[in-house]
Amino acid sequence: MSIWGKMRGFFLSDEELGKKDDDHKPFNNGAAGLRQPNWHPARVPPRRTLKRVGIMLLVALLVYLFFKNIPVLGPDSRMRRPNYGYSDLTSNIPNNRPPPREQFQSYPSRPNTRPPNSPERTYNGPVRFLDLASTLQGISGTRGSMVQNRNILFAASSLKSAATLLPVACQMGRELKSYVHFALMSRSEIDMREMRKVNGIDETCQIIFHDARPEYSLVSTDDRMENAVFRAFYHIFNYMHPQAIFVDGSTDEEPFFLRASQQHVNLGKTTLIELPRRGTKRLEWLTKLDSQALRMWNKNHIDILIQAIPGSSGGLIRLLRSLSAADYSSSSVPHLTIELPHDIDPPTKRFLETFTWPPPDVYNPTNARYLSLRHRIPHQKMSEGESSARFLESFWPVQPEQSHILVLSPQVELSPDFFHYLKYSLLEYRYSAASAIQHWDRRLFGISLEQPLQLLDGKGGLTLPSASKAHSDSGDAPEAGISTSFLWQAPTSNAVLFLGEKWMELHDFVSRSLEAKQDLDPVPALLSEKIVSTQYPSWLEHALRLARARGYWMLYPGDDMARNLATVHSELNHMPEEYASQDTSKPALADDASEEEIEKVRQKLRVGVETPLDSVSLLDSLPNEGHLRPLGDLPVLTWDGQPTEFEDLNSLAIEYATEFQEKVGSCTVEAIEKLALKERQSLSTQDLFCVTD
Repeated sequence: MSIWGKMRGFFLSDEELGKKDDDHKPFNNGAAGLRQPNWHPARVPPRRTLKRVGIMLLVALLVYLFFKNIPVLGPDSRMRRPNYGYSDLTSNIPNNRPPPREQFQSYPSRPNTRPPNSPERTYNGPVRFLDLASTLQGISGTRGSMVQNRNILFAASSLKSAATLLPVACQMGRELKSYVHFALMSRSEIDMREMRKVNGIDETCQIIFHDARPEYSLVSTDDRMENAVFRAFYHIFNYMHPQAIFVDGSTDEEPFFLRASQQHVNLGKTTLIELPRRGTKRLEWLTKLDSQALRMWNKNHIDILIQAIPGSSGGLIRLLRSLSAADYSSSSVPHLTIELPHDIDPPTKRFLETFTWPPPDVYNPTNARYLSLRHRIPHQKMSEGESSARFLESFWPVQPEQSHILVLSPQVELSPDFFHYLKYSLLEYRYSAASAIQHWDRRLFGISLEQPLQLLDGKGGLTLPSASKAHSDSGDAPEAGISTSFLWQAPTSNAVLFLGEKWMELHDFVSRSLEAKQDLDPVPALLSEKIVSTQYPSWLEHALRLARARGYWMLYPGDDMARNLATVHSELNHMPEEYASQDTSKPALADDASEEEIEKVRQKLRVGVETPLDSVSLLDSLPNEGHLRPLGDLPVLTWDGQPTEFEDLNSLAIEYATEFQEKVGSCTVEAIEKLALKERQSLSTQDLFCVTD
């Protein structure tokens, strides 16, 4: 018998098997259509029947187990299409759901109350959002379908957290820089209108509310609520694409909500901003930022670099203590690098043995250390070139557009809010929509915390511009009688943040300058001439040359604002190590000094007076109601302190760059003309040097 015949005989019933076999059996009497008289249907033994049934049950069980345990391939199983329910569809709820809302008492706006006689928080049924679809479908005007837009989302589960976030959202909404949304993902059945009333939210707050609570949330398990929050974020993301999500990072918030929000952020790569407990007052400045700046909240990083000088142990210890007392709630704790000389003062050595970084009061669950100490091995004095190279080698940005370096001098003392100002200014002037449109990042060299009162040559005082001289292209009249932030072409070294791209360009410029200085004979005056005073480190001379060649400028806070950021203690001032051996024993005034010499010394002493620190919050110390003025509205000074305009500064930069190319870079006129037509390579100064590749 063939294989098919055997299989057919195995699966057919007894009657079908006997009939079909008999139809194909030949007849001996030759009578067509007649059966044999002794014919009987074939029967299968009972044992074979039981075996057949058992095999069929086993196959059915295997098929069931396969579909029951089929693996999930592709995206998260919770990330399926939105399943929005509506109040008129409650009759279609399956039988495994709790009874409809008519069977028990509830608030008029919510159908999810706990059924009578049911255990508390035991419901783990499917998730549906009854009130979310209508509000999400109504925000099409915010361009939420686009990846980059102006949407900012505040979300909360705990009513305490909602009370913390709503005032911040209201203040941000009134700025009219972003579309501000608030989503409630709570167990509470409070009416949304009641929640707004309790927290003092009115129409002037310009907040778009979304009820993202699932039905029956009051009796839902924590796993169901976590799943509901995750799905709510997913649906909101599809309709809104928020640039940043604000949540309450304190213990007032529900753990399941924080877990789900972190899961969503890890999957969708959205910016999550967790506001710390009692930190909203110090972080009020973030309400002045637009959505594009807030999108970069967690993506930029600041490192700190300190160059210790022999004999400056008192200033270094004071600086480190002020760093430990600062507030870093706006960002992750920066990495700290301290460049130590060969001879370390005993007080410095003892202090560093017990110094911890991050500070003990900063949240650090992994106990990671963000401190690097670099001790110089050679005992001999370094030259200007060696000192510049060693210092610049202390930092290299991993991502130049997002990694920046804060350079501090041991004679500086910082205020507790200095890091907030750096973060605020960096986000506004480097990452905001206005910065991208007007290309501020192309000319911004860095941001200074201190306000210098003298020129870089140390021979004269710096005349600070006043607010009355500031431009007013934005339409807001400057406040007269107070100092204002301004742009100065001259960098400093006491307390300044350098942008990562400019720091890499400075690396390249110093490398090529040192090579040209070694190869050229005689050395051009542009490389040998000393403009910056010897009270500043030697690398600052290179930074000034680069700023003049590129037309870069530094942002300075102004005298009034600087009092809340940093102060420089001149009584502990020490010469940089590369200039320490120069004769400094000469008296400031000779016995027969003239009136003119006496006046110069008096002016020098006057500008050396330190600025005391004020204990005022950052937002209160800023003029213009806490708003940072656009860079295009600020006064501009040349490197030698002369007021100028942006167009004139560009002309001066082109003139200096051309001279540098001819005398230092050994470029011909034809080469300079060709370089002017080419697009300059980013992060490189190759166009200034024709003799090197």
